[in-house]
Amino acid sequence: MQINSVPIASIIGMVFSLIVAIGIPITLCILVRCRTKAKISSFFLGGGVFIVFVLILEQMLHGVVFLVFGSKITNYTLLYGLYGGAAAALFEETGRFVAMKFLMKKQLTRNNALMYGVGHGGFEAILIVGLAYINNIITALLINSNQLETMISPLNESQRENTIQSISALWTISSDQFFAAGVERISAIILQIALSVLVYKAVKSGQKKFFFLAMGAHFLADFIAVISSKILSIWTIELLIFVIAAITGMFAWRIYQAEETGGEDYV
Repeated sequence: MQINSVPIASIIGMVFSLIVAIGIPITLCILVRCRTKAKISSFFLGGGVFIVFVLILEQMLHGVVFLVFGSKITNYTLLYGLYGGAAAALFEETGRFVAMKFLMKKQLTRNNALMYGVGHGGFEAILIVGLAYINNIITALLINSNQLETMISPLNESQRENTIQSISALWTISSDQFFAAGVERISAIILQIALSVLVYKAVKSGQKKFFFLAMGAHFLADFIAVISSKILSIWTIELLIFVIAAITGMFAWRIYQAEETGGEDYV
């Protein structure tokens, strides 16, 4: 396999997504802190819960499920969407609930819930997209400067082919898909913040309906992303996810505002 140059448009898309994945969480953290005096610890707690419940516990479940069932799930889009959406909703919303019910018990305010959501969504963006796109940009620059070819020249033919195959997406994928990763993170961060406010309301008021509403919205977003991946364009999918995030966000914003006055005009 031949190494081809990475289009400039693709590199610009990578830079855009990297700025979104790292810049938005940091900016939101600063803004929420300055405007609401929310605790920075809530930001890191949100990130920590994401790491434990999603990157560790949820991945452990996936490991067991795919080991036992494997292609019986992955080969059926509908089943895969149901499983993926349910697992994501269960682990992330349970993690939020545990954090707010027990770890944030003495500082559970609407502002700290907001900051928690920034941390949860922010760490997700940085760890899943940010780090990957730093690697993508570095690799793309090495390719276009012909340095990568020199670096892999000592490898044997099999190793060289495997290395090229592993990075071939950088020049085979259309440039707009690299922009899509950043757009997707915008929707994801909005949704993660909104879900945090919903779970906060569930814990604070004792009304379980808000917890199940958060689970439902989370499940719907992930389910649609999976089942539509083979029938819709990536930008149509991103539009659908953004609509879900925006609707959930507006509802959560009404809850957030109502908390200030003690009203319930969001119902």
